[in-house]
Amino acid sequence: MRSSDRTSHRWLDTARKDLDYARFAAAAGFHAHACFNAHQAAEKAVKAIHYGRGARAVLGHGIRQLVERLDMPSLETLLSAARQLDLYYIPTRYPNGLDDGTPDEAFSEDESTRAIGLARGIVRAAAEVIDEPTRNR
Repeated sequence: MRSSDRTSHRWLDTARKDLDYARFAAAAGFHAHACFNAHQAAEKAVKAIHYGRGARAVLGHGIRQLVERLDMPSLETLLSAARQLDLYYIPTRYPNGLDDGTPDEAFSEDESTRAIGLARGIVRAAAEVIDEPTRNR
């Protein structure tokens, strides 16, 4: 197995664990944390594609930008999900990312359910791109 393949699979495995943790957090009522971990899962899944294509370093946390930098027309369908998930990067963690209140007060079960679904789609797409079975996720 090439080094880039190993690296890609490591990132994808980590993305899957973040998605699992997002589900765990949502089930426990920690919806802001679930949304953030959904973002992390999608970000790492897209980075897995970059590494699988030979990247040595992949910088940035914006999922939309990471998808666009791949320049793969087959992934353009992920841009809407990427934009939505990018909204969860800061305000799910920091009160100053919100107009008022705390992240725990601002994010609901509906939002965490949606975020997890969007992230699951990106993780699946990444798995298909790097030729790895989706393991029913």
